[in-house]
Amino acid sequence: MSRFNLRFAFLLSLASAAFAQPVKLVPLHESGIYSVGETVGWTVTTELGTVVPADGYAYTLKLNNTVLIKAANIDPSKGPGRIEAKIMEPSMVYLEIAPPAPGEKPIAAGAAVSPQKLQPVAPRPTDFDTFWASKIKMLESVPPNPVVTPGESGKEGVDYATILLDNVGGAHVYGQLAKPARAGKFPAILMMQWAGGPYPLQKAWIVDRAAQGWLVLDVEAHDVPGDMPQAFYDALPAMIKQYQMIYNDDRDRCYFLRMYLGDYRAVEYLAGRPDWNGKILVATGGSMGGQQSFAVAGLNPKVTHMIVDVPAGADTNAALHGRHLSYPNWDGTSPKVMQTALYFDPVNFAPRIRATCLVSMGFIDNVSAPTGIWTAFNQIPAPKEVVPLVYAAHNHQSTPEQMKPYTDRSAAWFASLARGEEPQVTPLKTY
Repeated sequence: MSRFNLRFAFLLSLASAAFAQPVKLVPLHESGIYSVGETVGWTVTTELGTVVPADGYAYTLKLNNTVLIKAANIDPSKGPGRIEAKIMEPSMVYLEIAPPAPGEKPIAAGAAVSPQKLQPVAPRPTDFDTFWASKIKMLESVPPNPVVTPGESGKEGVDYATILLDNVGGAHVYGQLAKPARAGKFPAILMMQWAGGPYPLQKAWIVDRAAQGWLVLDVEAHDVPGDMPQAFYDALPAMIKQYQMIYNDDRDRCYFLRMYLGDYRAVEYLAGRPDWNGKILVATGGSMGGQQSFAVAGLNPKVTHMIVDVPAGADTNAALHGRHLSYPNWDGTSPKVMQTALYFDPVNFAPRIRATCLVSMGFIDNVSAPTGIWTAFNQIPAPKEVVPLVYAAHNHQSTPEQMKPYTDRSAAWFASLARGEEPQVTPLKTY
């Protein structure tokens, strides 16, 4: 059996784990991916002896988890049933079955319909490139003034330090740095953090990579140190914990402007180090870290590879066009917010990316909507591979088994790059 078929056979074997008993769903296509005009659906069964409510299980089927396609009931106690619909446009389909019993969670499933044909719902701002060129010029007028403070890595053979760089407007880039404790030139990783917090950075996130031969810089998304006690972060003002709302109607002051420019500065710092090998520089992160990766890979051509898990932030105008919105969930009722959002949307950075890319999306992810991720992925002109997580929600809401396709592929990519080899990019069948 080919690796492609083995992969989806494995995914199919996870179906019973992915969907709570007593209801079991098996997709009509084991890949979870269909062509426009095909019947999308699932076979529905229950365990022998399961007591099903008199009216069966209520369910809804939604296009892009927003537009209702069907609402009905199904009673699989009388034999296998089918939930299905014929979809006539590129989209994601979201199925939700009401909780089978009080106190249980709804059962969800997802499918993709010709996802490689999904396109942006809003035009890219005509001055997008000039806007960001002006902001990078502004950043370059500020000397980085790096301050590197050595510390204990806790791992033999690994050097560790905290780092501070100057950013625009008197802000800073805080991070942690690790590398092999030997002379040499190494491939580099810029790691960017998911949403929330602020929160402290953990040494374990980077020292294991350094032990594998990487020069690793992990940066805070916020203008706060990454090595303080938890009490420090707990005491921060409430405003910073709602950072996605700060000036989200003003592209020149939006919170994400400083964040993205800080990531750009971090790339420049890594690329300027004498211990970088000058060949491989990976931007990586999950959720908001993936969002930042799209931005910095689009802004800085020194990024050679991008490896991201369920990236947030894509399709910022989704709610205006019948699509499910992703974090940071900007206010669709405000025209100024919606226009500002387009300058920070991964969809609009994607056409600038020249790095080789690995991108995952969860088919039942309500934090980073898969419709937006597919749309951003489709705009990347560089070599790229997609990892469809057919049974996964957002990464922190999913089991290791549901995330395993991405875990395995990203591990293979990092291993190849650490050896100085290009990863094998596996194309997805066109639907």
